[in-house]
Amino acid sequence: MMPTPSHPQPLTPQSDAHWLDHIIKTDALTVLFQPIVDGESQRIFGYEALIRGPSDSPLHSPLMLFGTAEHEGRLVELDLLCRRLAIQRFVELDLPADLFLNVMPATILERDFREGATIEYSRRAGLSPKRVVIELTEHAPIHDYELMRRAVAHYRDMGFRVALDDLGAGYSGLRHWAELRPDFVKIDRHFIEGIDQDSLKQQFLRSIVDVSRNLDCRLIAEGIETREEYHTLWEMQVTYLQGYHFARPSEQPSRGLEHLMPTPERQYANRHTAASICRPIAAIDARVRLPALLERFKNDPGLRCVALISQERPVGVIRRNDFLTLFANPFGHSLYAKSALEELADKQMIVARQNTPLEQLSQWVTETDDGRHEDFVIVDDAGHYLGMGNIIDLLREITAHRVRLARHANPLTGLPGNALINDALATRLAEGRHFVAAYCDLDQFKAYNDGYGYAHGDEVIIALATLLQTTLVEQGHFIGHIGGDDFMLLLSGNDWQHHCRQVLERFESMAPDFYRPADREAGGLEGEDRQGHRRFFPFISLSIAALPVPPGSFDSAVAIADRLSELKRHAKRTPGNHLLIERRHR
Repeated sequence: MMPTPSHPQPLTPQSDAHWLDHIIKTDALTVLFQPIVDGESQRIFGYEALIRGPSDSPLHSPLMLFGTAEHEGRLVELDLLCRRLAIQRFVELDLPADLFLNVMPATILERDFREGATIEYSRRAGLSPKRVVIELTEHAPIHDYELMRRAVAHYRDMGFRVALDDLGAGYSGLRHWAELRPDFVKIDRHFIEGIDQDSLKQQFLRSIVDVSRNLDCRLIAEGIETREEYHTLWEMQVTYLQGYHFARPSEQPSRGLEHLMPTPERQYANRHTAASICRPIAAIDARVRLPALLERFKNDPGLRCVALISQERPVGVIRRNDFLTLFANPFGHSLYAKSALEELADKQMIVARQNTPLEQLSQWVTETDDGRHEDFVIVDDAGHYLGMGNIIDLLREITAHRVRLARHANPLTGLPGNALINDALATRLAEGRHFVAAYCDLDQFKAYNDGYGYAHGDEVIIALATLLQTTLVEQGHFIGHIGGDDFMLLLSGNDWQHHCRQVLERFESMAPDFYRPADREAGGLEGEDRQGHRRFFPFISLSIAALPVPPGSFDSAVAIADRLSELKRHAKRTPGNHLLIERRHR
């Protein structure tokens, strides 16, 4: 994001104008780069180039720098200089991924604008335009949309992609999006700040996500500063992310990310367990006298239930309504004032360990005969008190989980999609489980699709998904649908190889039924390979590339995916239905 003030700040014309002249003549600008993160691949997707003036000058801040240039009529000069220096520095640093280059549309409309400068700078530096995204930054109204559309088309014809900056800020609105049809849209930080606690912002963003899908446009969320904001955006399927939470702008930016993608993996260990709804409500020691608890209930009207502990372990709970009812009559205080709290506590409360699945906890709560267990105690693995949970949070979290499962499911098969696959992988890594990750896909499938059409191809994919479910899910294995004919299996137990071979045998027996009688008799069909040559393709077959994952052998889901991709290539070299197991981790 590059500030472009619609109302320049007050200037001291002599000094600022001289500074600007010096900057333009001597290239006295510093280029910083801030990473843009791809939450799906856990990699840096691009770098936005940000400009700063000399640190010892009044034009160090972009606001003053570009405000002065606008005031002095030198905006085009400065804008082109920024582009040239950003491209040069990006290439000098040999940064991976793409360069997001800020461009002010106002300069395109100026008389002294030089067409073709950006492609010239790119060619001179040896940077392919396919790696450059022109980021349109506009804080003033665009009146000539036809001219802007031609300018955007001109950039695209040269191979650049286009991004619209700061959606929702100033004049950067939905009409810009509709008129210019950018490849990327950056959501203004106003809609990101505190989004984890703001339902209206979440509702707005969901509508923007829907629009982006319809327009085949990718969203980038700017200004992410907290882990909670990041988690909320990732849950809402905003893939591309930028902000201080990941990295600050730097002259020497990082080439990778160290601590978080797609969410900190330790977080997955708490997902959909009692820990996710635990509220750290202070317990009260069993030795405390009754008046102290009475005072606490009076001072905190929202306090519904308190755990009573002895040596850090829960021994009962005292519910607000039950407790205050004791004092509803004139004799209550004299009757109970000297009672020990433990005498008044309910010792039949529900106690859940932090890793208890929410479905199990829900079953415990709903199996009780009365409403006394709407609040329950949550403890750590050693039985020490952590906090309280309540039925409202429990139901809300279960509902959100089910909605999320539906939202992230593959639309063709209904199996968990990429986001849920990442969840499952990260959960197993965080818990230190021994498991086997397996990549499963079809061979000869392109030829079948070309010959029979996509509708029949979808029928094959659905049949394979059904086969995987009926053979593996009942055995406790996880199945995810990456997309197309690619599936991810997460296997456990000692019989996983037997189950995989069952899948291969059953698929081999059902494959001929996908073909017409003549092709079935021939054992396959004629078609074109990827080089356009006609040849014979045998029946569709299935390859499974399996990677055992002992605890501590991989530190991220990405590392597993990279190794599986390599294994998959080896597996596909063997014709027919085949299981390939990584030997180094058997």
